[in-house]
Amino acid sequence: MTYEFAIFDFDGTLADTAASFMLACNSAARRYGFRELSVEEFQSLRTMGNREIIAHLGVPLWKLPRIAMFMRRAMADEAASVRLFPGVAELLSRLKAAGIGIAIVSSNAEDGIRAALGEAAASVDIFECGAALFGKDQHFKKAVRYSGLDATRFLAIGDEARDIEAARKAGIAAGAVAWGYADPVFLQKLGPDRFFTRMEEIAPAFGVV
Repeated sequence: MTYEFAIFDFDGTLADTAASFMLACNSAARRYGFRELSVEEFQSLRTMGNREIIAHLGVPLWKLPRIAMFMRRAMADEAASVRLFPGVAELLSRLKAAGIGIAIVSSNAEDGIRAALGEAAASVDIFECGAALFGKDQHFKKAVRYSGLDATRFLAIGDEARDIEAARKAGIAAGAVAWGYADPVFLQKLGPDRFFTRMEEIAPAFGVV
């Protein structure tokens, strides 16, 4: 199947924000009283789902909304230093030129994402930002309603277990990338509908060659 609308995660999918995320996470740890991460421990979390990570860090669930807001602001402060992965601007431009709809669904702030995308932001039809840690499916559903297309014409592309989980809850196909936060072998075991090892593999999934 080819798809007519792409929903992209931002962190770890379109942009290399691992360093910014780790800084924000450790800053939140100091503020809200959970464990800071070393670089080695951060890498070890790549084989865990998001709920496992939260339990591993000892974060009380009731603190999550406050922590998420703090980290969103911290990541926004680092927006100027965020770099897109090679080929992202070209990919978005090619999809747009071919008539493929594009949405970005992220827990990050829209202003920071637009700043990182630069001119490539013009290719994006929908920004659904500020998504809760486990609330992306609702933002996916909004994108489907906005488009007027059937959910089967969508492919959501992300780099974490929660992206796959959210796509399934929203009734759309799930795509995963090998270059993001989560370990690629771990992601493949979750059985995404599409798995991309290179940026160049994404456009053909939408019939763009």
